[in-house]
Amino acid sequence: MEQSFRALLLNDSGVSALVGTRVNWGAHPQGQPLPALVLNVISGAEGYRLDGPDGLLESRIQVDAYANTYADAKLLSRAVIARMSGHSDSGFRGIFHINSRDSREDGDVDRPFRVSMDFTAHWRQS
Repeated sequence: MEQSFRALLLNDSGVSALVGTRVNWGAHPQGQPLPALVLNVISGAEGYRLDGPDGLLESRIQVDAYANTYADAKLLSRAVIARMSGHSDSGFRGIFHINSRDSREDGDVDRPFRVSMDFTAHWRQS
């Protein structure tokens, strides 16, 4: 799921025009330029029926859009939402934007701006 989710972002012209290949799971490499995206799985679980697992998993994925200005972070977040929310394919049964938060990293004026987006992804393991 992680590789496929990242690939959806990297293969979108609107997102890649803003970040290039700077889409990473867990952390943005120190010293690398912004804007960039950082992805984290917040939670996940497999669905069940009375007779056991149904093979459909649900994950909550946080996507953080980092940039040097608020306007750039917001522009990147809009590109991510446009690409991801409502997406479905053979692996992802549905990806849905569920909320966003605007902030500055650690509230420090010397840190980059961040827009955090949460998505719910329903997917089937291959």
